[in-house]
Amino acid sequence: MSCGNPHETDCSDVLDRVYAYLDGELDDDWCGDIRRHLDECGPCLQEYGLDKVVKQLVAKSCGCDPVPEDLRARVMSRIEQVRVEMVENIEAERLTP
Repeated sequence: MSCGNPHETDCSDVLDRVYAYLDGELDDDWCGDIRRHLDECGPCLQEYGLDKVVKQLVAKSCGCDPVPEDLRARVMSRIEQVRVEMVENIEAERLTP
């Protein structure tokens, strides 16, 4: 994904790492790169906000229960499908005169 604007860190790199960022699994350099990118990129910030809300809802609903790996894989697959659809919609809107 790209919002069409130049960024120091590419949109696709940010979105590929957003879950690791939310989980606190990235080093300080990546965290800084992602924070700076989200500060300047509206589409990625919107995507990050959606991901953050979904993650918080799942954490609240599931508590400390372990999540079956097949369920996690299905949820991640569906989130990726939605992300791709959103990117396609954003790009289609940009190309529509």
